[in-house]
Amino acid sequence: MAEISAALVMKLREKTGLPLMDVKKALKEAEGDEDKAVEILKGQFGKVMEKRAANPTEEGRIFAKLSPETGEGAMVEVQCESAPVASSEQFTALGEALVTQLLQGPGAATPDELLAQPAPGGGTLRESFEDAVNKIREKLVVARVVRVPGPVGAYVHHDHKTAALMQAEGEAKDIEVLRDVAMHVAALKPTVTNVADLDPAVVQEERDRLAEEARKTGKPENIIEKIVDGRMKVFYKDDAGVLVEQPFAKDDTKTVSQVLAEQGLKAKAFTLWVLGT
Repeated sequence: MAEISAALVMKLREKTGLPLMDVKKALKEAEGDEDKAVEILKGQFGKVMEKRAANPTEEGRIFAKLSPETGEGAMVEVQCESAPVASSEQFTALGEALVTQLLQGPGAATPDELLAQPAPGGGTLRESFEDAVNKIREKLVVARVVRVPGPVGAYVHHDHKTAALMQAEGEAKDIEVLRDVAMHVAALKPTVTNVADLDPAVVQEERDRLAEEARKTGKPENIIEKIVDGRMKVFYKDDAGVLVEQPFAKDDTKTVSQVLAEQGLKAKAFTLWVLGT
């Protein structure tokens, strides 16, 4: 067997970033062949994932990015086992590479589609993902991906565990309002964007309930209709969680709809993610 020098071990360790003992073991197995040792080390990905398959991935980060050219937005959620890993340089670099490719590449409907695409330094994102697992030695999961046509605003909470994309229609006077509405979405967590997005049966049931309440007061039918219309606005805002009907988080004298309209925009859809849900 070829002698494995300390210099060769250190050289391969610096090249791969993997633990010293693993590098030394791989070189011994490869009989000093550096290229073969690299392939052996790459093969450890499967062993790490198999060993940690049952471990929960309750930590991680949501990465979001916007395109100044197209106005599109993208988000990627990557999960891991521990908080220190979620804030590590290796983990963050992987997430940034994934969301950048998702935004700038052909797009992807699933994590697997994205992982098959090119990585910044060559190879594929899957190879970068496997390399990260080898170095971090934790189970990692690319949980979900999304890319949204513009104009879009993005907001990621400081803990990176809650994030939102806000998509609108129209020519914006000030695109910053979309980030503010995305922040509103992350904070207040509406359930739908517009009244039209609600289940019609649920809306009708509430209208019928309110109408019956009003009839018990002896009000005439033409007045009852107006009363119901007024109370439905409260229902949309508070109970149904309709985004455009909610008071805007940064200025509650206006609704979200009014704030967007002032900038020439109309709410189209939002994407709200909370890590692991």
